[in-house]
Amino acid sequence: MTDISSESNETSPPPPTIKKRSGPSMVWLIPLVTAIIGGWLVVKTISEKGPQVIITFKTAEGIEVGKTKIKYKEVEIGVVDSVLFSSDFSSIILKATIAKEAKSFLRRDTNFWVVKPRLSLRGASGLSTLVSGSYIEIEPGLGSPRMEFVGLDEPPVVKADVAGKKIVLLAKKLGSIDTGSPIYYQGILAGEVLGYELGNDRKSVFIHGFIKTPFDELVQSNTRFWNVSGVDVSVASEGISVRTESIQSLLFGGIAFETPDSLERVKEDVEGLVFTLYNDYQSIHEQSFTRKITFILFFEGSVRGLNIGAPVEFKGIKIGAVVDMRLEFNNSDASFRIPILIELEPERVIERSEEEVASPYQTLKKLVEHGLRAQLRTGSLLTGQLYVDLDMHPDAPIRLVGGELPYPELPTMQGSLDQMASSVKGILNKVEQLDLNKIATEITGALEGINQLANSQQLRGALEGANKLLNAPEIHEAIFGLKGSLEEFQKILHKFDQHAEPMMVNVEKAIAVGNKTLEKAQVTMGMLNGVLKSDSPFQFRFNQMTEELAETARSIRTLVDLLERNPKAVIFGKNPPGEKK
Repeated sequence: MTDISSESNETSPPPPTIKKRSGPSMVWLIPLVTAIIGGWLVVKTISEKGPQVIITFKTAEGIEVGKTKIKYKEVEIGVVDSVLFSSDFSSIILKATIAKEAKSFLRRDTNFWVVKPRLSLRGASGLSTLVSGSYIEIEPGLGSPRMEFVGLDEPPVVKADVAGKKIVLLAKKLGSIDTGSPIYYQGILAGEVLGYELGNDRKSVFIHGFIKTPFDELVQSNTRFWNVSGVDVSVASEGISVRTESIQSLLFGGIAFETPDSLERVKEDVEGLVFTLYNDYQSIHEQSFTRKITFILFFEGSVRGLNIGAPVEFKGIKIGAVVDMRLEFNNSDASFRIPILIELEPERVIERSEEEVASPYQTLKKLVEHGLRAQLRTGSLLTGQLYVDLDMHPDAPIRLVGGELPYPELPTMQGSLDQMASSVKGILNKVEQLDLNKIATEITGALEGINQLANSQQLRGALEGANKLLNAPEIHEAIFGLKGSLEEFQKILHKFDQHAEPMMVNVEKAIAVGNKTLEKAQVTMGMLNGVLKSDSPFQFRFNQMTEELAETARSIRTLVDLLERNPKAVIFGKNPPGEKK
């Protein structure tokens, strides 16, 4: 029998030989590749990651971490990473990552603001954020690179990419002007107000504005700006005038400007210039007169209604204004006086004389000698405002207070209302001097006498007799007869009126013929003057003929008298039958 163990030993394979392999194992290849890829991704992410900026806002309203985007022209360029409080809890600090390609936007003048729904007098904005949510808008600026910014509370009025020109205006007060107030040229919207700030003197305001293209070319060194805010209401002799630039300027203020034509060369580059903002357009004309001379006036009585700034007029044209007035008291005689200071602007008067031009003081002195006087007049019965009127009154005396005065004095006289009041006062004084009781007694007595006469029997009888006389038939017949006579007389006048014109023609002809006859008679009389002499035969015969003609005239006169006394004498003779001679 064969041994099984021995057989198995003979047929078993030899033991394996174990050898050690040199080099890295393939098992580590996968982790290595993974690490390489991860590192590459990290490096790529870090290299592509944009800068992180810090933005400070007063509030975090509408901002959410990881959701609030940063946009430029509606393109997303960043996102808010975190929101933190400042050290004093007065503001909010945002940390946001900006895309690498937008790194050039981060400059000194770059602005950030939150875009959200806003409603103001200028309209509504940011309505699209009602659906998409609020976001932060960036406006790239100029200057050195910067990573920390202070966000704006309100969006800028004018974006940096809008073409135009910035201007600076100087005003005494801001008034209704505000950020966003319009700037007009010839009634057209040409720009807007960017903002304002208080001047270093604490008495003026600097207003920053922006004029858009192409209106910015109209702004030169001689350009004039004035305030057109609200409504300008003026009361003059022509009535009430109401002016406003637009409804927009009425609601939140406005500015207008113009550039007058000039022969002088003006500067077109206005960068660095500060323009004056006038209160209104009229103020531009008023302040163009730079030369002023001062005088002092003293008026008798009250000056109620006269205010500082009231005009001084000559012949209805303004030549100055009232600049000051006050009440002075003299303790020595317990008297009061009211000095009124006026400024006259001689540039308003054009000198046309070819002679040497005198100084304004000399001219006014000469005018005073010829009757120049100042008096108060009412400018408007509606408001009761007074103004100083200068006019020529040669008959008025020169009334001056005199004394040591700081300025030259002009003579004054009572105004029309004061003169009327003085006249009324004089009349009242005369009325007070009358014995009104005596006059009333006499009038009462006269009225009682008239009453007794009216109630007396004699007057009643006379009235009844007059009534009967008027109702008598003879009176009525006489009235009717008179009426008929008047009608006939009216017909005669009508006929005379129809023939008046031919009669006047005939009269004119008769006058002409008479003139010719008189001329001939004058010639005849001239001839007779030479013939009729006292020693001529013709003169003797002419005298004899004259005596015979006189005798004939006396006989005719006797015949006429006889016929007037006895017309029948023509038939029966001088002594009719049956009468004694």
